[in-house]
Amino acid sequence: MSGESFTWQEFLGRWQREWVPRADDEEDGGSWESGAGGEVGAGPGRPGAGEAVIVAAEERLGRRLPPSYREFLAVSDGWHVDQTAGVYRLGGAADIDWFRDPFGMTPLYEENLGDDPRAEDVLLAGMWRRALRLETDSDMSHALLDPGDVGADGEWALYVYKGWGGELPDRYPSFRAYMEAMYRGFHCDRAERDDFVNATTRAQDARVDRARLLALRGRYEEALALLEEARSFGRPRSAVLLNQLRQLLSPHGPQDYGDLVADPRYLPEVLPVQAMAPARGEWRLGGDGHWLGMMAARGADRDAAEAVLSALREGTHRYAPDGRWGRAVAEARESARWGSSDAAWRVLLEALPRWEAPGPLLIAPVGLLADPVLGPLVTPERGRALLAVARAGQRGPARVPGPALDPPGLVWLTEPAADRRPGDGYRGIWVEGIDPARLPALIGEEGAALSAPTEPRRASWQAPRPHEREGVELWEDRAVVAVGRTAEGWAFAFDGHGHRRLGTLFRSPAAAASAAGRAVVVWREPSRSSTEEHRAAFHLSVAERGQELYAFTVRGGEIERSGVIPEVLDPVRLFRPEDGELECERRVLEALQGELGLSLPRFALTVGRLHTFTTRSWTRAPGAGEGFAYACLGSGRSLS
Repeated sequence: MSGESFTWQEFLGRWQREWVPRADDEEDGGSWESGAGGEVGAGPGRPGAGEAVIVAAEERLGRRLPPSYREFLAVSDGWHVDQTAGVYRLGGAADIDWFRDPFGMTPLYEENLGDDPRAEDVLLAGMWRRALRLETDSDMSHALLDPGDVGADGEWALYVYKGWGGELPDRYPSFRAYMEAMYRGFHCDRAERDDFVNATTRAQDARVDRARLLALRGRYEEALALLEEARSFGRPRSAVLLNQLRQLLSPHGPQDYGDLVADPRYLPEVLPVQAMAPARGEWRLGGDGHWLGMMAARGADRDAAEAVLSALREGTHRYAPDGRWGRAVAEARESARWGSSDAAWRVLLEALPRWEAPGPLLIAPVGLLADPVLGPLVTPERGRALLAVARAGQRGPARVPGPALDPPGLVWLTEPAADRRPGDGYRGIWVEGIDPARLPALIGEEGAALSAPTEPRRASWQAPRPHEREGVELWEDRAVVAVGRTAEGWAFAFDGHGHRRLGTLFRSPAAAASAAGRAVVVWREPSRSSTEEHRAAFHLSVAERGQELYAFTVRGGEIERSGVIPEVLDPVRLFRPEDGELECERRVLEALQGELGLSLPRFALTVGRLHTFTTRSWTRAPGAGEGFAYACLGSGRSLS
């Protein structure tokens, strides 16, 4: 097939020699004899047509037949394709005729062309009236050669229309391409038969064996090509190996691992990956019960499948392999759960050569993708980098770490991100030199504790509003913050999805956060309208040992300040009236990085999973003569 010289004599002869009936076939498909004196016997073909017969057919039709179909007829004047192909039998030179659109398909397709149709749609709409019909036996299906859809090689495209399906026809660029696809289908239908062994099956099985070794050596692109071809022939093992490569090339897309979920050697890797789609809510047909039934039908323990699905939903699942690879996974998770995504990835990549396959049908640690903390680290680019690493004792090319995902500093907050819109507000607290796990005790509401790692956006938007919480006043502003540690050693608590306003009741949590050392609070509120009260605002406060050192709040051209502010952070220098809002924001964020060493991990906050908790209120109770307004519309909320 691929990479081999092609002749109809060899191709059809091989198909003839390999032919065995399907289990439900009742007829032998006739006999075959090549136009060059091949053997006669049971099989799908017939003796070839002579040149005079082919010329007579062309004169009757008024057209010279396309090259590959003409050559086919000279070797076999017709062919028994197969029952599952919809088209059962292709006629010979005397049987073919123009289709002439007996079912009125042309106007149906022309109606849907629209004002600016694609060229391929125009070709398809006109195909029905000009096509040449090849089949003589089918299940409401037609094999149609289109003389209006001609390639540079002179070949006519072949369309297979399954009238019972109601779908667009399948298009093949030539008659030869169609027959090669039908040959692969012939193999697929018989691949599970013990007596279906021949030169082709042996060659394809050898490709699967070679692909497995290539994959483990990091040469995944070569392995991919071999497995895709073997899969097209239905060879055992090809699909499950191929799907592991595809899984890592598209890390969060669904792949199927069949009965592998029942094998205790592979279950810890593949069952959680199979559960990723239903855990995300993407499974629809029959819900959880149907999915659990599917896993049970494949031999997986239903209780185990249900436990895995529940753990994935709750964010508590842990990918925990054995050995040195398992120790590296645990180390990487500890880094990633506090926001150090790039450091975690480097640990994984460095340790990957020590990964050992639990059996011959696993060629990559796909279970990593189902871990709620580590799975998001594997982007498509990093999936390719992972596949390029030699592992399981094999030798291969040098490791390529892949791109770093976290820029330094804070300026990335001004740029579009996966889960944030340009102009979104944010607020955060940085505390120097402490364990992030201590933050709930410093600034959390009563009883606050770290959640399991979760998506910060989801945690923020799913949090109950003040009017939905007993004992919470409407004026209170309790933020759901994502927690982590910066590369410079600051513990941070960050809210990038809240929609509360920086109002007159704001009370900086910097002093409370600084009980053990220096703390910094930043709040940026974008302009919401041109009115005075809705202009852009920016707040900075710095405290140490429970005492505020300095602070400023800028709203429009007005500046409130206290304490001795370092010159580099002077709001007069940073917020120039002649500069735009975005330019001023960038300038102050760069100054915060340079003066205080503040940063935030972009990947963890926008794509990854972090611990969260709920803080104490960022606003104080209204005093005498002060008022506030609380509004809740849909999922939004505001306080002023």
